[in-house]
Amino acid sequence: MPESGEFMQTGRLYVVATPIGNLEDISARALRVLGAVSIIAAEDTRHSKRLLDHFKIPTPLTSYHDHNEREKSPHLLAQLQQGRDVALITDAGTPCIADPGYRIVRAAQEQGIPVIAVPGPSALIAALSVSGLPTDRFTFHGFFPRKQTDAGKVITSMRAAGGTHVVYESPQRLSATLSLIAQTLPDAEACVARELTKIHEEVVRGALAELAQIFSERDTRGECVLVMNIAEPGSAGISDDAILAAVSDAIHKAGMTRRDAIKFAAHTLGVPRNRVYDLAGDA
Repeated sequence: MPESGEFMQTGRLYVVATPIGNLEDISARALRVLGAVSIIAAEDTRHSKRLLDHFKIPTPLTSYHDHNEREKSPHLLAQLQQGRDVALITDAGTPCIADPGYRIVRAAQEQGIPVIAVPGPSALIAALSVSGLPTDRFTFHGFFPRKQTDAGKVITSMRAAGGTHVVYESPQRLSATLSLIAQTLPDAEACVARELTKIHEEVVRGALAELAQIFSERDTRGECVLVMNIAEPGSAGISDDAILAAVSDAIHKAGMTRRDAIKFAAHTLGVPRNRVYDLAGDA
């Protein structure tokens, strides 16, 4: 059995992260689990078979994707109830993060079947980690809406909330999406992370309007993650002097370290932390 512990009559559902590009990113634990379970539920069995063949894993595959999730979940639950272990994987990255899986996870939990995370690659987390934007809190919107009315609602909610926001986008729609968001938030700091962990990985940073211009002149390929940091409502009117004074007070009057003072000033003033750090980080 992949995991030690008390014997259970039911099987276990493993939610297994797989590489988003570089096969070296798969974990030893993921390989062990995929080789030990009775069946692997995969978003695209043809795609996943190449992964399993590469690592010489003979475990049977069954399809589990957006279009058959409702119908397939009872079949997988039956397997689990009969004591068979099941692994859930997606084409790339972590299942249930803008990918199929939550229905079977929820149904298993409701029936007392153990659901075990085998964490690993995620385009969302990888993009945030290299974006150079604040990541102490963020909002993930999944794939950017195709309908203009829905897209407008997302943009409005981002502007109203401020902070860091992340969306997935296809290479064919990236330029149009950047241009659309830039119409409302041209000066927002942003990062496009493309082809993460692959040979042609690229991370491009700049204001949204700048990125919209850059990608309008390019034939973009590969899946893209767009990370944006938007000024908190009302923070644009806060002067640099007011920010520096808040940091100074936190250090000299409250006895905070410079790092904690920067965090405190950013939070209390509603200003992006990177702006405070740029002003006070080396002062």
